[in-house]
Amino acid sequence: MKLIVSQTTRLFCCVVIAGLAKGCDSSPETPAPEIPQTSNAIASGDYADFRSRFQTRLVRKAASPQRSGPFDLPPGTSWLPYKSGDLELKSIMGLPPGTNEKTPAVVFLHGGFAFGDGDWDMAKPFLDAGFITMTPLLRGENDQPGTFSLYYDEVNDVLAATAELMKHPLVDSDRVYIAGHSAGGTLCVLASMAAPRYRAVASFSGMMDVRIEGKDPLLVFDTSDPREYVARSAIDFAGSFNCPARLYYGDEEQWCIPGSVGTTQKAIQLGRDVQQESVPGDHYSSVPIATQKAIEFFRSKL
Repeated sequence: MKLIVSQTTRLFCCVVIAGLAKGCDSSPETPAPEIPQTSNAIASGDYADFRSRFQTRLVRKAASPQRSGPFDLPPGTSWLPYKSGDLELKSIMGLPPGTNEKTPAVVFLHGGFAFGDGDWDMAKPFLDAGFITMTPLLRGENDQPGTFSLYYDEVNDVLAATAELMKHPLVDSDRVYIAGHSAGGTLCVLASMAAPRYRAVASFSGMMDVRIEGKDPLLVFDTSDPREYVARSAIDFAGSFNCPARLYYGDEEQWCIPGSVGTTQKAIQLGRDVQQESVPGDHYSSVPIATQKAIEFFRSKL
């Protein structure tokens, strides 16, 4: 499978990954914030419960920091609008050729913080494997309304898009799966913890502990409040997986190891079906292998 990633997304993500590889170094003019330590008392243990009691405080309110240009609707797809709170948003949906009965579906969350030409190429293998496939565009992305919050309010968008997908007459609402790459890999895990809507979840190079994220312009929340990091970190809610999960990452992505392994170990101790797996490659070249593994994993849960 040949993978094409939009140039805008690749450049943006490369800047993010470079910061991680260097230990999130910042220039003297923009010092990295001091990362608060998290105590077990902060995390409630249940992510949905935590979200019901917590409201993020954004210190910077703007659209996504990733600039996004126009893109063509991928061939064979259509727009599926959805509503998240007061926001009117949209998603891209593809139906396998000849679909005329209830069919399993995959919600695929793109990498970076905007959708561009080439991003559908990561989602398309699920469509080719026979799954109805949706990729939602989230708040503040691609000139959509809403404020970027980095992995928090966007979870509401993912759940809202999923709810809309489940209403489709050809979607088997009992067999909806979720996957995502990079930023999407982080969000798909959080969404799977926030509500029991998915049969299984597969993350590709997702960030399970947002305390390693130390770069502007992504840190739009109050960095002095440890709960803000907890609210975005799956590792703090490892017992909240509502479905089986697989956390994939490239063997060249050392930054992924602590969060993925730590989350998996805690989840297993709490009786959850969660596994982490290193596959050959870097942040992008590992994706085709991880995708095929995810498809096999999803099929095993049909």
